[in-house]
Amino acid sequence: SNLKQKMLELKFSLHTTVGALKERLYLHHGTPSASQRLVLRDGDIDLCAMDDDSRKLGYYSVQNGQTIHVIDIDPHSISRAGGLENTDLIQKYRMSDQDYEQRKGTVREWIREQRDKDPEWQPPKPNMMMNGLGGDNMNSTLNSTQQNPANVDATQFTLNARCQIAPGARRGSVAFVGDVPDIPGGGLWIGIRLDEPLGKHNGTIKGNFYFEAPDRHGTFVRPAHVTLGDFPERDYFDDEDDDEM
Repeated sequence: SNLKQKMLELKFSLHTTVGALKERLYLHHGTPSASQRLVLRDGDIDLCAMDDDSRKLGYYSVQNGQTIHVIDIDPHSISRAGGLENTDLIQKYRMSDQDYEQRKGTVREWIREQRDKDPEWQPPKPNMMMNGLGGDNMNSTLNSTQQNPANVDATQFTLNARCQIAPGARRGSVAFVGDVPDIPGGGLWIGIRLDEPLGKHNGTIKGNFYFEAPDRHGTFVRPAHVTLGDFPERDYFDDEDDDEM
């Protein structure tokens, strides 16, 4: 209740007790079971409080698509008053100009050294800075396909091929291969239809259709972030009862 964030859709058996449900929710939001008060919601309407830890979800007639609102009743919770989300409440460290001037190995020191050698010297442009202050190539560990997507062989990405993408080891299938004018940067993009709602759209960007996917099941990634292979859809609840919400 203190947080604005919402969790992804979770599946629970109707035979799960409220106490067991609180234990599962604790792993997602960090509020101990004893400090949780659960309220069943349908849209913006509060249906009932789920106060009996021994009761099962079926007792409260929980239906698909309903929301369980978690209220943190701990008066000393650090999440109160935005303690976990409002970054304005965090005291930020600020180094004084004098302290920075005395530090070694800084950009300011390097620039000062170059101007001592050559009074006419000017700092390099930002794209040149990618080669490192000392001349070492900071991009030497980058894969060439990450620097230039045009170098990738697009034929290896066939439609409906199973894959896993980074970050997050998300799984899905290839649904689009090609240029996406609606995304800045150009080059080759791979459209992925994700197994779970961990994407950003439904395959349509700025009103332009690229591929079909359920809401939040679509995403575009660079080829370097796609691993093709035998990645079946995960079944996290294969040991749960068939009667689920």
